[in-house]
Amino acid sequence: MEEYGGGDLLSEAMGSAARVVVVEDCVEAPGAFVLHLLLKRALASGGAAAFLALAQPFTHYDRILRKMGCNLSLHRRNERLHFFELQAFPAGARNGAIADSLVRLYSEIQRVAEATRTEENAGQFTVMVDDITLLEVAAHGSVDDVLDFLHYCVTLTSEMNCWLVILIHEDIYAGEENMGLLLHLRHIADLVVKAAPLSTGLAADVHGQLSVVNKGTFNKQRANGQKVWNFHFKVKENGADFFYPGSRH
Repeated sequence: MEEYGGGDLLSEAMGSAARVVVVEDCVEAPGAFVLHLLLKRALASGGAAAFLALAQPFTHYDRILRKMGCNLSLHRRNERLHFFELQAFPAGARNGAIADSLVRLYSEIQRVAEATRTEENAGQFTVMVDDITLLEVAAHGSVDDVLDFLHYCVTLTSEMNCWLVILIHEDIYAGEENMGLLLHLRHIADLVVKAAPLSTGLAADVHGQLSVVNKGTFNKQRANGQKVWNFHFKVKENGADFFYPGSRH
């Protein structure tokens, strides 16, 4: 993702080279706040976004982002935010209907990405999925259809110079027989952001720890070229704090 000049550890760890970002979380340490931060930053930088919201309705995201100083309703009216909900999938669809729904969904995302690119002084376009686990559920467990959709979206990142951000619940794929989708995401990702609970247990001023693994091409101007970052986080109403272990008193 793009560096936004906020000076926080997450922005520094992510750098500017990643095109495909995978956010892994678990029940003990939800990672949706990372998507909220990246969505706010993408829109604040003059860009646009296609948000595939399977986890929550628009009102949920609008309420959270307003507390962070970002008016999603306004961005939606100005066609900077294109919001897609679970209704895109016909209930009980079988025999190719799910594949057709995913193709139509991708075609719509491609259309708005192309429209954004033709605008004068347009910023970067970002595709976000919250969360891919529920997309698999919507596809009635058809991993192949989900993987095909992801392949199209990854292709879009290179063709349209845009970004793809995906949230997945790692703990759902704990068994080896169910790890196909998770392993595929880790393979295609340029950058993996993993939210996990503290190894030492709960703390009042720390909600969890983030591991950021940058697999993409590093900016040669960056001083350290660090590939793996580990730090703590605390989620607040208006955002999140990031800090190294032991740096808070």
